[in-house]
Amino acid sequence: MRRSKGFHNPPYCDPSSTLAVYGNGMAYYIFNVRGGDASPATQLLRNKVWPIHDQEPHRDALAPGDLALVYLAAPQGMFIGRAELASPVHDWTAAEAQVYASNAPCGVSLAQVEEWDPPVPMRNVLSQIDQSAGARADFEDGVVRITKEEYVTALSVAADCGNPNS
Repeated sequence: MRRSKGFHNPPYCDPSSTLAVYGNGMAYYIFNVRGGDASPATQLLRNKVWPIHDQEPHRDALAPGDLALVYLAAPQGMFIGRAELASPVHDWTAAEAQVYASNAPCGVSLAQVEEWDPPVPMRNVLSQIDQSAGARADFEDGVVRITKEEYVTALSVAADCGNPNS
């Protein structure tokens, strides 16, 4: 399997400076769930919404068609699914507000949601990625930008773990 650069979250900077790393088309992200509780994250996926807090460095870059992996941080350290974004960040509609009660007043709508059962251990994904670029399993931010190669590597590992649609 081809090794990619490694999961990392570069500091927020001028979008033109990240063009060489990420390209200018579709973007790839990890939605990082701190606390590691799968139940609320799974419900969000089923409701096809995802909260985005005001302080997220990539919130203004999220766009329809972008792809995201959903990751439960420590202690689980597992990917539980993926989704395509159906909207940019927006204030919750009345319907979205009913299904998502939180302190995040806005978020994105999701399309093409896929839950992974079994979940995919981050350690399995990291073992396929060149970690010399700082790949790690813990993130400060709730939205982490990754490369296409990192995303594809995670899908490949998900398929190896028994998730046939990955």
